[in-house]
Amino acid sequence: MSAAQPFPTEEPRDHALDACFLGPYGENDTLLEKLLVEFLRDHVYWRRNFHPEDPPAIATTAAHHPDYLAFESRMRRELHQLSAALKKSVPFHSPRYIGHMASDLLLPGLAAQMLTLPYNPNNVSEDAAPVTVDLEVQVGLQLARMLGYPHDPAQPACAFGHLTSGGTLANYQALRLALALKAFPVALRAAGVPELPLPTDAWAAFNLSTVDGIALLEAWQRWLAAQPPAQRAHWLQRVEQERIEQRGLAGFFAAHPQLRVPLVLAPVTAHYSWSKGLKLLGLGRDQLELLPTDGMRLDPAALRDTLERCARERQSVLMCVAVLGGTEYGTIDPLDAVLAARQASRRRGLDFAVHVDAAWGGYLATLFRHEDGTLRTRDDVAADYTQFPTPAVHAAFAALGDTDSVTVDPHKLGYLPYGSGAFICRDHRAMALLAERADYVFHAATPAGYLARYRSLGQFIPEGSKSGAAAAAVYVTHKVLPLDHAHFGRLPRATVRAAEGFHARAQRFALELADCVHALVPFAPDSNLVCLALNPHGNTSVATANAFVRALHDELRCDPQQPLQTREFFGSVTSLRPEMLGPAQTARILGALGLDPASFVPGDDRLLILRHTLMNPYLIDRENGISYIDRYFDFLGRRVRALRGTAGSRP
Repeated sequence: MSAAQPFPTEEPRDHALDACFLGPYGENDTLLEKLLVEFLRDHVYWRRNFHPEDPPAIATTAAHHPDYLAFESRMRRELHQLSAALKKSVPFHSPRYIGHMASDLLLPGLAAQMLTLPYNPNNVSEDAAPVTVDLEVQVGLQLARMLGYPHDPAQPACAFGHLTSGGTLANYQALRLALALKAFPVALRAAGVPELPLPTDAWAAFNLSTVDGIALLEAWQRWLAAQPPAQRAHWLQRVEQERIEQRGLAGFFAAHPQLRVPLVLAPVTAHYSWSKGLKLLGLGRDQLELLPTDGMRLDPAALRDTLERCARERQSVLMCVAVLGGTEYGTIDPLDAVLAARQASRRRGLDFAVHVDAAWGGYLATLFRHEDGTLRTRDDVAADYTQFPTPAVHAAFAALGDTDSVTVDPHKLGYLPYGSGAFICRDHRAMALLAERADYVFHAATPAGYLARYRSLGQFIPEGSKSGAAAAAVYVTHKVLPLDHAHFGRLPRATVRAAEGFHARAQRFALELADCVHALVPFAPDSNLVCLALNPHGNTSVATANAFVRALHDELRCDPQQPLQTREFFGSVTSLRPEMLGPAQTARILGALGLDPASFVPGDDRLLILRHTLMNPYLIDRENGISYIDRYFDFLGRRVRALRGTAGSRP
């Protein structure tokens, strides 16, 4: 592929995708309007058909009363003011927007959410949401299938997933579940439960694998069910008193001085929600150990060294987090290597959960799934691209099904409204450890069946009241666009191909402007995020380079004081930090940009770079002969030359 070509081959327009969105120009307004009017009328008929013998509570003459008219007037005025104010919103729908992780919304999800809102279901339990709580449980199974987890509710080890307000809360849920499962065998030992195959000591109990921990939990449940009622209540209370959820962290570790508060291992690229999560759980920020990366991907050697140290020092590990599509650079951690490191660590008696933070990259898994849910070969996937997926990226996605839990954000690469995150665990049986009872909401006894059990959803999740409309949006979207390469996968396919075109165009841009600026894509994209580092030719100061990038970004960001139309494109910035890059990568990038490492400002040692999220499926508009990628680089080139002209001969 030549650098000027955005895609490796020409191909027919995918007309099915034309119906997916409202469109950059609002092209599908008639379709959306028809859907909304049809289903609003349907909702009204539903209201009227519920005991139609009841007379209308609002008189037909009410609309003519002065107070009614005054209220309508105030409401219209406020709505008009809101509508006017919203015109200053960021135009996520446009192919000219390549900034943060946002784009147009899929019509199936948008229509489903708006259709469901008047019913106002609360997915805390089936009593408040008899329809949408089932849809949410089904969404968990849909996502489990996409990830390669067991997804048949008839099977004992079926996965389970639920929606959250976002990926941050899903990460908290992963921590909660991992801690509950890790500490429960210790509680069984402390309670002295007889006739169970308990580990020999607290350290061994605290380091059971997820599979062995769940097996022990089930053995306990069977043993308890076989006891007479009085003994059952006695042992249940005795074990509950020893659990970490009852004692708290301080009490639990005081009762088991041979154990240390566990670490959470994560790459330095991990989202800041992990720091927040450890604080919220009471583990403390000191227990988050950030690991070095190699090319912004977790360094397996550093992980192995850390685990060897932890085993020597008998420092327990709660979880290792791998990032599947970092929010800064879109890079994919070597998940297969993380799992291999855990397997080696088990032989030293140290075990832990593996969680994948796939808030960004989760839906890329559709590219790797056949319609029957099986994994596609790398050669099969790669036929659509010039570089994607590298062998390492394919291996990472192939390993997803062997992890313990995953975070996915439908409101990112799922093209759905905020806020819809999702948490999925590989084996639902562990969720019993998180169950919370509230007699006014949940039934007295836990149902035996999978679907019936999770209709009391609120007792298993961090949230209480939660929107059923969001669940309807995700469910309907996944039904209209099943989560495989032939359906939903057509969306990320278009964006990854656009990212490859963007990368090639960035390399050409660097050659075209070599006389006035150094331009570098610091890391080849693993997905559909591409960053661009820039430094004026002849400058060696990081501070000056940062000022230059800030000036460029000033023309790429949303300014509420200016009409949107004054902006040709919208982009975002992020930063490269030496402590994240490591010495070798720092030297490589600064050397390519002509920057002096000694010019980093103490306390602010970062290099600003432009960040581009290529989500919009209309970046290449062949029917109109437009490449917004080419237009963006033409715009960027003009602004770079204009800024260099303003700077005169100064570096």
